Amino acid sequence: MALLKGTLDVLVLKALSWGPMHGFEITSWLEDRSGGRIDVVDAALLQALHRMEERGLVSAEWGVTKNGRRARYYQLTDSGRARLKEESAALVDHVKALTAILTARSAGA
Repeated sequence: MALLKGTLDVLVLKALSWGPMHGFEITSWLEDRSGGRIDVVDAALLQALHRMEERGLVSAEWGVTKNGRRARYYQLTDSGRARLKEESAALVDHVKALTAILTARSAGA
């Protein structure tokens, strides 16, 4: 499923609320939690991470993966945690509104 514009950032912030992760871990976390219904494009993820790092929502430092590879690990900042709370509530409300519209029955049904 294609992600709606603006949802990738909040999904990445949610993944990072579970702890520091590198890009592949974030992608895997999102795909696992969505039952494979959300496919994250690597380039989009990297753009989102860089954008959020510039905005102070995440911080990053180099580390070593379980496979012994060098990778940047991202983690939430306090600003990122506050943004996650705010954006999550707005997105959940939006999804509820969409669900109400899409599940509405016509008068003749």
